[in-house]
Amino acid sequence: MLLSGDERSAIERAADTLAAGELVAFPTETVYGLGARADSDAAVAGIFALKGRPSDHPLIVHVADPSDAPAFASRWPDVARRLTDSLWPGPLTVIVPRAARVATAAAGGHDTIGLRCPSHPVARSLLAAARVRGVPGVAAPSANRFGRISPTRASHVVEEFGDGLLVIDGGDCQVGIESAIVDCSGAHPVLLRPGQLGRARLEAAAGVAMGEPDAQSPRASGTLEAHYAPRARLRLMPPALLNTALQMLGDSALKLAVYSCSVRLPPGSLLRWRAMPGDPDRAAHELFATLRELDAEGPDLIWVEEPPPLPAWDGVRDRLHRAAAA
Repeated sequence: MLLSGDERSAIERAADTLAAGELVAFPTETVYGLGARADSDAAVAGIFALKGRPSDHPLIVHVADPSDAPAFASRWPDVARRLTDSLWPGPLTVIVPRAARVATAAAGGHDTIGLRCPSHPVARSLLAAARVRGVPGVAAPSANRFGRISPTRASHVVEEFGDGLLVIDGGDCQVGIESAIVDCSGAHPVLLRPGQLGRARLEAAAGVAMGEPDAQSPRASGTLEAHYAPRARLRLMPPALLNTALQMLGDSALKLAVYSCSVRLPPGSLLRWRAMPGDPDRAAHELFATLRELDAEGPDLIWVEEPPPLPAWDGVRDRLHRAAAA
């Protein structure tokens, strides 16, 4: 069931649904989330079942206000405080030590937990209405089948799960890729997943340099090697290689789609093609929607031009590398 996030009655109905332990899909500034009350392991189990997601792969808990987040933590590190004071509400998830017996299923059974305060007005209204009903936070991964392309429109969620799921429509997601994730649970912060917020901005807010993930880093949502994948096989290619491959392909009947920035298809080409924006924020905003559109046309392969090796492109590059690894 699709309801408008502009209607207060829809927000109230969705909040009632969450309070009752049922699932609701809702918009954030990054992607649409599939939510359940984080304090109910039974409710959270519904997320794992519907997505087909392993139950030990942790979720991110969304809170209505930054002041609600420390209730889920056994300790609120100084670096987490600096980051959230500066960047919340917004597209940032911090991982902190989890309070005992709190949101166990949402954390995948791990002793850390990922927390985020989104900035999308519909998400904030829903989270606030749910809090009034006794819901301290909403666990919500992306509202899609596990490992597939994340949804950035309400229609994408309906395509994934049908009409049986309550979906709050808040329009197209502004950012378009998932939040940056910073692990604050150890001695030094570690950037586990890039997002719209670049490393430089995160380090400026944290006041310290960010480390790189290693085998000791906690598991986090969306950080598997293979993720965000279309049904077609996606291959990421440098511009020169992509250009050469297209010239060699000629008039082949290969079922191929192309998503590129600097490489253009020759006039009259029968291949499916979409132009990748040259601006990284616009590219992030359009990425998942474009991959879904191309995938819906039924190609066997999607060739994607490798984004420039610049920090501003880290979030887009991360999602494409994971999609290509699937």
